[in-house]
Amino acid sequence: MDLSKLVRKNILDLKPYSCARDEFKGEASVFVDANENPFDTGLNRYPDPLQNTLKATIAKVKNVNAANIFIGNGSDEPIDLIYRVFCEPCINNVVAIDPTYGMYKVCADINNVAYRSVPLSDNFELVAEELLRKVDANTKVIWLCSPNNPTGNLLNEQEIETVLNAFEGIVVIDEAYIDFSGKESWNRRLSEYPHLIVLQTFSKAWGCAAIRLGMAFASEEIVQTLNKVKYPYNINILTQKQALERLSNVEMLNSHVTYILKQREWLKNELEQLPIVEKVYGSDANFLLVKVKNANKTYDYLAANGIIVRNRNNVTLCANCLRITIGLVRENELLIGALKKFSGNR
Repeated sequence: MDLSKLVRKNILDLKPYSCARDEFKGEASVFVDANENPFDTGLNRYPDPLQNTLKATIAKVKNVNAANIFIGNGSDEPIDLIYRVFCEPCINNVVAIDPTYGMYKVCADINNVAYRSVPLSDNFELVAEELLRKVDANTKVIWLCSPNNPTGNLLNEQEIETVLNAFEGIVVIDEAYIDFSGKESWNRRLSEYPHLIVLQTFSKAWGCAAIRLGMAFASEEIVQTLNKVKYPYNINILTQKQALERLSNVEMLNSHVTYILKQREWLKNELEQLPIVEKVYGSDANFLLVKVKNANKTYDYLAANGIIVRNRNNVTLCANCLRITIGLVRENELLIGALKKFSGNR
């Protein structure tokens, strides 16, 4: 892959900001180079701008090289950076499946990049041939979310391979929900596809939505380019420490995932018995997409009873659908109880 043909010229020519912690790495007895407050509060020093300790730990857990890891402020930061690095405003375009995660289009609009959406099949399957028809000489990025949001399903691996083999631009596979799927990550195939970027997050299975930490796995060249454009200290020290603490307890992650998967199956079975439910779609994520007889009325009833789900009624292919995150046993039972009462009142 010739990355210079994909990256915007101004980004290729960019001389990145060099912070104090870029110029000196290591230990010293006196630090008077970064205009920091000298009083030790535990927070008075700038954090490592490249998060090297955190990356080394993630590398062991994810079985990838640290050089292939970019860490962002949530997954939304690398999503935005991908536009800024690869897409020339008003010239380039991107192609994405529909329905999918809404930030891909929001970031396209912010960066003034044309966004081309391609509907999934009626069963929410990716059809590579239809997706590739939307690609032209100005297409720089293809967005694929797998497991997809809000549909919950993994995209067909062979169809993804077709896209990867046919498209010479950047292919992004967003795996925010991969831990609930039982499938291997696409990050194992980075060496095979140097134009592939895989996104993951600490927000879902790791239970750390509040710390806003996302990961992008890509070729070393792509990671270096993203580092060139990001803000110098994009990940604060509190976030880095919390992530390291979480990574030290993979057993907790596994126990939480097992719990959620059991509750996903229970909730699916309970929902399918309700007269207002027309279909519960299969899920590889920590949520269920549920088609009901009237999504708006069902949502309003639940909200009035203090139970908040996500109304996806206006989303492509999701008419009268609610997206329901898998909660604790108590929460799931309250939800089913409310839906049973709503069904009886109809």
